[in-house]
Amino acid sequence: MAAANRSTRRALLGTLAGLPVVTAASAKPNQGCGSSAGQVLVAYFSRTGNTRVIAGLVQRSLKAQIAEIVPATPYSEDYLETVEQARQERDAGRSRPLARPIDIGGFDTVYLGFPIWGETVPPVVRAFLAAQDWQGKSLVPFQTHGGYGLGNSLEVLAGYLAQGRLQPGFAMEADQERRTMTQVGEWLQKSSCR
Repeated sequence: MAAANRSTRRALLGTLAGLPVVTAASAKPNQGCGSSAGQVLVAYFSRTGNTRVIAGLVQRSLKAQIAEIVPATPYSEDYLETVEQARQERDAGRSRPLARPIDIGGFDTVYLGFPIWGETVPPVVRAFLAAQDWQGKSLVPFQTHGGYGLGNSLEVLAGYLAQGRLQPGFAMEADQERRTMTQVGEWLQKSSCR
Protein backbone atom coordinates (compact mmCIF):
# COMPACT_ATOMS: atom_id res chain seq x y z
CA MET A 1 0.00 0.00 0.00
CA ALA A 2 2.79 2.47 0.91
CA ALA A 3 4.59 1.72 -2.37
CA ALA A 4 1.38 2.39 -4.31
CA ASN A 5 0.92 5.72 -2.49
CA ARG A 6 4.51 6.74 -3.29
CA SER A 7 4.03 5.76 -6.92
CA THR A 8 0.79 7.75 -7.15
CA ARG A 9 2.43 10.74 -5.44
CA ARG A 10 5.38 10.65 -7.86
CA ALA A 11 3.02 10.50 -10.83
CA LEU A 12 0.98 13.44 -9.47
CA LEU A 13 4.12 15.49 -8.73
CA GLY A 14 5.46 14.79 -12.20
CA THR A 15 2.19 15.77 -13.86
CA LEU A 16 1.74 18.94 -11.81
CA ALA A 17 5.37 19.99 -12.13
CA GLY A 18 5.11 19.59 -15.89
CA LEU A 19 2.12 21.91 -16.24
CA PRO A 20 2.85 25.28 -17.79
CA VAL A 21 3.63 28.04 -15.34
CA VAL A 22 3.04 31.62 -16.42
CA THR A 23 5.29 34.41 -15.26
CA ALA A 24 4.25 37.46 -13.31
CA ALA A 25 4.74 39.58 -16.41
CA SER A 26 2.48 37.49 -18.67
CA ALA A 27 -0.27 36.23 -16.39
CA LYS A 28 -3.78 37.64 -16.30
CA PRO A 29 -5.03 39.25 -13.08
CA ASN A 30 -6.59 36.96 -10.55
CA GLN A 31 -10.34 36.83 -10.88
CA GLY A 32 -11.01 34.29 -8.16
CA CYS A 33 -10.07 36.38 -5.13
CA GLY A 34 -12.69 39.07 -5.59
CA SER A 35 -12.01 42.74 -6.07
CA SER A 36 -11.49 43.43 -2.36
CA ALA A 37 -8.55 41.00 -2.18
CA GLY A 38 -6.47 42.99 -4.68
CA GLN A 39 -3.81 41.48 -6.88
CA VAL A 40 -2.15 38.27 -5.74
CA LEU A 41 1.30 36.94 -6.64
CA VAL A 42 2.60 33.47 -5.91
CA ALA A 43 6.40 33.60 -5.67
CA TYR A 44 8.34 30.44 -4.96
CA PHE A 45 11.76 28.82 -4.78
CA SER A 46 11.95 25.08 -5.31
CA ARG A 47 15.03 22.91 -5.69
CA THR A 48 13.45 19.47 -6.05
CA GLY A 49 9.92 20.31 -7.21
CA ASN A 50 7.93 19.80 -3.98
CA THR A 51 7.39 23.53 -3.40
CA ARG A 52 6.81 24.11 -7.13
CA VAL A 53 3.86 21.73 -7.05
CA ILE A 54 2.29 23.55 -4.11
CA ALA A 55 2.92 26.91 -5.82
CA GLY A 56 1.12 25.69 -8.92
CA LEU A 57 -1.85 24.50 -6.89
CA VAL A 58 -2.07 27.85 -5.06
CA GLN A 59 -1.69 29.81 -8.30
CA ARG A 60 -4.44 27.88 -10.08
CA SER A 61 -6.79 27.96 -7.10
CA LEU A 62 -6.45 31.72 -6.63
CA LYS A 63 -6.12 32.48 -10.35
CA ALA A 64 -3.06 34.45 -9.28
CA GLN A 65 0.08 35.42 -11.12
CA ILE A 66 3.19 33.36 -10.44
CA ALA A 67 6.95 33.93 -10.43
CA GLU A 68 9.79 31.52 -9.74
CA ILE A 69 12.67 32.73 -7.57
CA VAL A 70 15.79 31.63 -9.44
CA PRO A 71 19.33 32.11 -8.11
CA ALA A 72 21.81 33.85 -10.43
CA THR A 73 24.26 31.05 -9.65
CA PRO A 74 22.39 27.75 -9.43
CA TYR A 75 22.88 25.49 -6.46
CA SER A 76 24.66 22.21 -7.05
CA GLU A 77 22.66 19.22 -8.25
CA ASP A 78 24.40 17.27 -5.48
CA TYR A 79 22.28 17.40 -2.34
CA LEU A 80 25.17 17.36 0.15
CA GLU A 81 27.01 20.13 -1.75
CA THR A 82 23.86 22.24 -1.73
CA VAL A 83 23.44 21.72 2.02
CA GLU A 84 27.02 22.85 2.58
CA GLN A 85 26.70 25.87 0.27
CA ALA A 86 23.50 26.99 1.99
CA ARG A 87 25.06 26.47 5.45
CA GLN A 88 28.07 28.59 4.53
CA GLU A 89 25.85 31.35 3.15
CA ARG A 90 23.62 31.24 6.23
CA ASP A 91 26.53 31.28 8.68
CA ALA A 92 28.19 34.19 6.85
CA GLY A 93 24.91 36.11 6.66
CA ARG A 94 25.04 36.14 2.85
CA SER A 95 22.14 35.90 0.49
CA ARG A 96 22.34 34.47 -3.04
CA PRO A 97 21.53 37.00 -5.79
CA LEU A 98 18.54 36.42 -8.05
CA ALA A 99 18.88 35.56 -11.74
CA ARG A 100 16.13 38.08 -12.51
CA PRO A 101 14.31 40.59 -10.34
CA ILE A 102 10.72 40.04 -9.29
CA ASP A 103 8.70 43.21 -8.70
CA ILE A 104 5.84 42.90 -6.21
CA GLY A 105 4.84 46.56 -6.61
CA GLY A 106 1.52 45.83 -8.30
CA PHE A 107 0.43 43.19 -5.79
CA ASP A 108 -1.37 43.47 -2.47
CA THR A 109 -0.69 39.90 -1.33
CA VAL A 110 2.29 37.65 -1.97
CA TYR A 111 2.10 33.93 -1.30
CA LEU A 112 5.73 32.94 -0.78
CA GLY A 113 6.78 29.30 -1.05
CA PHE A 114 10.15 27.82 -0.17
CA PRO A 115 11.77 24.79 1.44
CA ILE A 116 13.26 25.14 4.91
CA TRP A 117 17.04 24.83 4.67
CA GLY A 118 19.11 24.45 7.80
CA GLU A 119 16.03 25.29 9.88
CA THR A 120 15.66 28.70 8.23
CA VAL A 121 14.87 30.60 5.04
CA PRO A 122 17.16 29.77 2.06
CA PRO A 123 19.65 32.53 1.13
CA VAL A 124 18.09 33.10 -2.32
CA VAL A 125 14.67 33.69 -0.72
CA ARG A 126 16.25 36.21 1.66
CA ALA A 127 17.57 38.05 -1.40
CA PHE A 128 14.03 38.15 -2.82
CA LEU A 129 12.63 39.44 0.48
CA ALA A 130 15.31 42.13 0.82
CA ALA A 131 14.71 43.43 -2.72
CA GLN A 132 11.07 44.30 -2.05
CA ASP A 133 9.14 47.22 -0.60
CA TRP A 134 6.71 45.45 1.71
CA GLN A 135 4.82 48.57 2.83
CA GLY A 136 1.11 47.77 2.95
CA LYS A 137 1.62 44.25 1.57
CA SER A 138 0.57 40.93 3.05
CA LEU A 139 2.87 37.93 2.90
CA VAL A 140 1.42 34.43 3.21
CA PRO A 141 4.15 31.78 3.52
CA PHE A 142 3.94 28.16 2.46
CA GLN A 143 6.91 26.01 3.35
CA THR A 144 8.08 22.47 2.89
CA HIS A 145 10.48 20.81 5.30
CA GLY A 146 12.11 17.47 5.90
CA GLY A 147 10.72 16.85 9.38
CA TYR A 148 12.55 19.48 11.40
CA GLY A 149 9.71 21.99 11.22
CA LEU A 150 9.86 25.69 10.42
CA GLY A 151 12.93 26.57 12.50
CA ASN A 152 13.26 30.35 12.74
CA SER A 153 11.72 31.01 9.31
CA LEU A 154 8.71 32.95 10.61
CA GLU A 155 10.97 35.26 12.61
CA VAL A 156 13.16 35.79 9.54
CA LEU A 157 10.12 36.62 7.41
CA ALA A 158 8.79 39.02 10.03
CA GLY A 159 12.16 40.79 10.05
CA TYR A 160 11.65 41.81 6.42
CA LEU A 161 8.06 42.95 6.96
CA ALA A 162 8.39 45.99 9.23
CA GLN A 163 5.95 47.79 6.92
CA GLY A 164 3.99 44.70 5.86
CA ARG A 165 1.84 41.98 7.39
CA LEU A 166 2.81 38.36 7.90
CA GLN A 167 -0.31 36.22 7.54
CA PRO A 168 -0.81 32.64 8.77
CA GLY A 169 0.68 30.20 6.30
CA PHE A 170 0.91 26.54 5.42
CA ALA A 171 3.69 24.04 6.06
CA MET A 172 4.10 20.39 5.23
CA GLU A 173 6.73 17.74 5.52
CA ALA A 174 7.88 16.73 2.07
CA ASP A 175 9.95 13.77 0.95
CA GLN A 176 13.55 14.66 1.57
CA GLU A 177 16.66 13.61 -0.27
CA ARG A 178 18.47 13.20 3.03
CA ARG A 179 15.98 10.55 4.17
CA THR A 180 16.44 8.66 0.90
CA MET A 181 20.21 8.86 1.20
CA THR A 182 20.10 7.59 4.78
CA GLN A 183 17.85 4.68 3.89
CA VAL A 184 19.99 3.68 0.90
CA GLY A 185 23.14 3.99 3.01
CA GLU A 186 21.68 1.77 5.74
CA TRP A 187 20.57 -0.77 3.17
CA LEU A 188 24.02 -0.85 1.56
CA GLN A 189 25.71 -1.29 4.97
CA LYS A 190 23.54 -4.35 5.59
CA SER A 191 23.95 -5.71 2.09
CA SER A 192 25.89 -8.94 1.83
CA CYS A 193 27.09 -7.99 -1.66
CA ARG A 194 29.43 -5.20 -0.48
